[in-house]
Amino acid sequence: MMRRALLGLVLCAAAAALATACASASKAPLDSAVAVLGPASGSKVSGKAVFTRMEGDWIRIRIDIAGAEPGLHAVHIHEHGDCSSPDAMSAGGHWNPTMKKHGRFGQADGEFHLGDLGNIEVGADGTGYLELTTPLLGMGCGCEKDFLGRSIIVHAKRDDFTTQPTGDAGARIGCGVIRAGR
Repeated sequence: MMRRALLGLVLCAAAAALATACASASKAPLDSAVAVLGPASGSKVSGKAVFTRMEGDWIRIRIDIAGAEPGLHAVHIHEHGDCSSPDAMSAGGHWNPTMKKHGRFGQADGEFHLGDLGNIEVGADGTGYLELTTPLLGMGCGCEKDFLGRSIIVHAKRDDFTTQPTGDAGARIGCGVIRAGR
């Protein structure tokens, strides 16, 4: 009886210590992340997406691409950090942790996926970039809005910001997994 009570006390103490350790353990936010973009769906797209933590937990995103057809190309964060399939469908759908409708990133009514980054304008030389700064995303925090470990997708067409759930952006022509570091 005494052993059973002592064992129960030890187990309770261990459980309490574990619960305290888990509650106090939080991921330290990262200063930077990167995705190296490679071709998908038979394209020649390459590039790099760089995510940098700014003052006040704002995140600066700069996406540079090359080898794309001239015109507007949608860029989205997708659910899975997996670019293994030739058409990049392994990346899953648009990342949408807040369960909103597809739209323009930052629009006033708040109806947009956090992964709806916008369009890159590609010039005649096949290059273009998109840059934005936002407080709406988390980087390496382990929180709902953390994009680390997901993928960046460049699409064949522009995002119309209206068609649900994808913006009628077309095929996936570039893909890169978002990882910690530069």
